[in-house]
Amino acid sequence: MYQGSNLITLDAKGRMAVPARHRDALMAACEGRLTLTKHPHGCLMMFPRSTWEIHRERIAALPMEAAAWKRIFLGSAQDAELDGSGRVLVAPELRSAAGLTRDIMLMGMGSHFEIWDAATLAQHESAAIAQGMPDAVKQLSF
Repeated sequence: MYQGSNLITLDAKGRMAVPARHRDALMAACEGRLTLTKHPHGCLMMFPRSTWEIHRERIAALPMEAAAWKRIFLGSAQDAELDGSGRVLVAPELRSAAGLTRDIMLMGMGSHFEIWDAATLAQHESAAIAQGMPDAVKQLSF
């Protein structure tokens, strides 16, 4: 389970350094083989390749009425690998699609990660808080 958030700076080549705690887990889970694709909320998703393959099969099996979403998820999917320094290259097309420039947030979401432009994430979180808590979340108890 991946959780937590990290503020990361993309380098000039579009690479992000994956924090050591996640890097070690990704190396153990998938030998550093990853897949990145678009998320409908305007960020990117980063999956261990083995996890992505399960989702890929489910997406590919969607009916024709979901063809546009199949294109979004499968058509934008890019395979990547952690390099020897624990960095992953985010393809230019994906960086552009998610508006990633310099400051990004890597967020563990359980089975995968979300990669957000830091300012965009702050706006999304503010908007969510302003809308109020949905009933499903209100039912959580801590």
